[in-house]
Amino acid sequence: MRYLMLVCQDTADSTTPPTQADRAGAPDVGQWWHAAHEAGTHVMGDRLRPAAEAMTVRIRSGELVVKRGPLTEAGGLLTGFDVLECESAEQAIEIASGHAMAHVGVIELREMWPLTGE
Repeated sequence: MRYLMLVCQDTADSTTPPTQADRAGAPDVGQWWHAAHEAGTHVMGDRLRPAAEAMTVRIRSGELVVKRGPLTEAGGLLTGFDVLECESAEQAIEIASGHAMAHVGVIELREMWPLTGE
């Protein structure tokens, strides 16, 4: 199963911001990437440019509408992504929990739904 791992800066949950201990305990992203790559679970991934440089694209009433900025800032700002190849949701959670942003931000996991599959 493939999972899209959305790496986000957490802007919504200000009631439980990361503590200094959370920050100090965050693993090195390079080490996380190397371990996932060596295990064969990391398919691809990258950082993203700042949210201010994002664009949204829509067609409304037959007209192209392009707006600068992220789609939403309600829950967090998307800062990167990874595609994981995992045997189970539990394995995807285990891998995601080892990422630095799980300690100081938030990670959303979404199982991919191939167009040719169920």
